Amino acid sequence: MEKFEFWEEGYKKFVKFAHNKDFVLESGKKFGPITVGYETYGEINKEKNNIILITHALTGDSHVAKHSEDDPKPGWWDKFVGPGKMFDTNKYFIICSNVLGGCQGTTGPSSIDPETGKPYGARFPIITIKDMVNVQRKLLEVLKIEHILCVVGGSMGGMQALEWAVSYPDFMDGVINIASPLKLNAQSIAFNEVMRRAIMADPNWNNGDYYDKTGPAQGLSIARMLGIITYQSDKLMDRKFNRRMKDPVESFFESFNTEFEVESYLHYQGMKLVQRFDANTYLYLTRAMDLYDLGRTYGSEDEALRRIKAKFLLIAITSDILFPISQMRYMRDRLQEAGVDLIYKEIESDYGHDSFLVEEEKYRDIITEFLELLYNKEMIK
Repeated sequence: MEKFEFWEEGYKKFVKFAHNKDFVLESGKKFGPITVGYETYGEINKEKNNIILITHALTGDSHVAKHSEDDPKPGWWDKFVGPGKMFDTNKYFIICSNVLGGCQGTTGPSSIDPETGKPYGARFPIITIKDMVNVQRKLLEVLKIEHILCVVGGSMGGMQALEWAVSYPDFMDGVINIASPLKLNAQSIAFNEVMRRAIMADPNWNNGDYYDKTGPAQGLSIARMLGIITYQSDKLMDRKFNRRMKDPVESFFESFNTEFEVESYLHYQGMKLVQRFDANTYLYLTRAMDLYDLGRTYGSEDEALRRIKAKFLLIAITSDILFPISQMRYMRDRLQEAGVDLIYKEIESDYGHDSFLVEEEKYRDIITEFLELLYNKEMIK
């Protein structure tokens, strides 16, 4: 009989399974045990038709929103999730888990390998978006959740939402994909490779074995700096910083230890991530994004997309540099060709890829109406 362990730490809940190392990854390798850290908001109604799964982006986690005014830690989607908000926790039951390979409660490279008693480091297996989704599916199975109203995610979370729709087409009524294409193009893979190389070139990376010593803070910081550049538009950068200098122009002729304001901002954002994120996790999750390819599993992209049964909301951002609007329109066309019940919206924004994290007012009506459409349809059944 399969064994499960449950515990809680504050608002975060945990479940542990695959004790016999029997969770099969997409690579064919068997892995375990796996601990999943997750958080929930709201209550499941008596019909059990108000459950929404939120999947997080690259450096996100299960803490999608504050649980109460007493919760000291802000959530990464506080503007979107909570009582009376578009993901209304008075109406819906929200669940969000940290992904496999993560560093915020779910098993990843920084977790202890029970066979060695040391962190996995680079011995952690290569994982995929499909592996993340399969772990989430196992979590819901353990929680006795057999159907959900909607799965939603942005960026890497959008990849998970799409994979959910293809792998488990009968499991949900709706899918919301925000700013995430069918697959990464060569430029996006190139960005990810430069970020990984920045981490691995840091001598403190030590082939992934750094947990008992100083870690690759500089490498991870540089990786984050490049990532931040791809998340924001040039218009926003100009508006926020222009060419303003933090130091007198004369000092620029004397040393490289001088800064434009935009440089100072990037340095701050880089070191801020170092304080809360594991460098190896950054390597594994960016590689998982690179590898995402629906056609590999189902024979072709067309065959994969034809599996989708859920109503699909696809939201694109016009100023997105990381996943340009052309990729999102291509995805729109492919979904339509596959016969998916699709609603497609474009958000006019100067915020670039980060728009879905900060411009709540531009998404409120679109998402609220889509969820109400799904929920009302469920209530009629």
